[in-house]
Amino acid sequence: MTAFWASILKPALTGSERNWQSSQVDETEWTQVAEALGGGTAVLLGLWGDTDTIRMAVHDEATNEIAVLALACPNGSYPSVGQFHSAAQRLERAARDLFGLVPRECPDERPWLDHGRWGVRQPLGAATAEAGEGDTYGFLPVEGEGLHQVPVDPVHAGIIEPGHFRFTGNGEAVVRLEERFGYVHKGIEGLMAGKSLEQAVSLAARTSGDSTVAYGFAFSRAAEDALGVDVSERAVWLRALMAELERLANHLGDIGAVCNDAAFALMLAHCGVLRERVLRASDAAFGHRLMRDLIVPGGVAADLDDNGIAAIRAALDEIRLRFPPLVNLYDNTASLQDRTVSTGRLDSALARRFGAGGFVGRASGRGFDARKALGYAPYDRLFFEVPLLDAGDVDARVWIRIREVEQSLSLIEQILNELPQGSVFTDVKAVSTSCEGLALVEGFRGDILVWLGIGEDGLIERCHLRDPSWFQWPLLEAVIEGNIIADFPLCNKSFNCSYSGHDL
Repeated sequence: MTAFWASILKPALTGSERNWQSSQVDETEWTQVAEALGGGTAVLLGLWGDTDTIRMAVHDEATNEIAVLALACPNGSYPSVGQFHSAAQRLERAARDLFGLVPRECPDERPWLDHGRWGVRQPLGAATAEAGEGDTYGFLPVEGEGLHQVPVDPVHAGIIEPGHFRFTGNGEAVVRLEERFGYVHKGIEGLMAGKSLEQAVSLAARTSGDSTVAYGFAFSRAAEDALGVDVSERAVWLRALMAELERLANHLGDIGAVCNDAAFALMLAHCGVLRERVLRASDAAFGHRLMRDLIVPGGVAADLDDNGIAAIRAALDEIRLRFPPLVNLYDNTASLQDRTVSTGRLDSALARRFGAGGFVGRASGRGFDARKALGYAPYDRLFFEVPLLDAGDVDARVWIRIREVEQSLSLIEQILNELPQGSVFTDVKAVSTSCEGLALVEGFRGDILVWLGIGEDGLIERCHLRDPSWFQWPLLEAVIEGNIIADFPLCNKSFNCSYSGHDL
């Protein structure tokens, strides 16, 4: 532990065998951490509220230690982290909407999830709104000669979820983009309160449909961390197998979708076929195309037999045969490269400041990968590389996905070769005291954080799930500036942030 964190965390909590620690702090210590985040000394992993407590998780990259800091808010307010570290602002706004906790000196006091329909507090500008006008969200003003605004959505033409994008343009060039979300807030964290582990993990798996394995994985590891449960070796390896199959399917789909938004539908068709092969292999192996509800506290809910192994190996063989020519096609199609190279560039310093994970961060020089950095089982016994580029454009984000497809193919092969025998589930028994647990799992978009508190009755008291999109969506606003509006779908798809995972 660095000297800074040792001075903040309570001495009684040092020496823990966990790679994370929990500590009650006062307002002075809270502000010291906020200032450290603003200065780049640590990385913000999450910030969330409770009835009378605000918490944040921070990561010391020098030691790979994680601290969860809790600050009591008896008066319903706390010093804003966002005034020092902009990545915290949306999280603070969400915590205020959900729990009424007010961040003092917050640079942005507008609601985030609340669209003026909850009756909790008036949205910005509501005092001057006419009766019946409804939500009056105050988009940030932009002044200048020749500027015009283009409001887009929230209802999209495709099947993606709703989100509003407000463009300010000077001709075709984008001067500012501002996002508005919260349309698919479904109250998952509220629904979890009072639920059993079995009920709660099912809710966690529905946070973001394309990351159902990753969320089930993260929740289960957090619950096992809280209760001190050791999972069987076979279950540990099967979880990683499911996670890599999910990563593989999503990356294949994304590569094709990015090319499609650059008017190169051929790649979408071929990548779609390969993605379908992964989904069918997953169904044959585990009984569900998305492998939903298969990772549970204590292990996994389905075992893998020889037929399932054969189906996965057949899919790997087909992808290894058909994917390299697609990579060559992408790399050697001049009209496609013209759209992706240098478009939507994310600066490396900005990626680091926001702690951007996954392919978004790695395409801009931030190499954090929870599988490698934290080395959770069985990745500590598997060989793989974390691809890294620094161009930060759409092309780089495609190439990171391509390299991660190759790494996942290798990881799946290693897992199948080394898969141990044995049981796949261990009974999880509640403890007689309240406890809390935390897990950070690498999903296909980046690191997913789950923190939970379990009561003496074994039921969930509070659970927070943080999608990597919380730190990626704001960066999309930055990368589109200076690009043309027509390139926004391309930039947006190259990020492929989750609406549902963000809105909870």
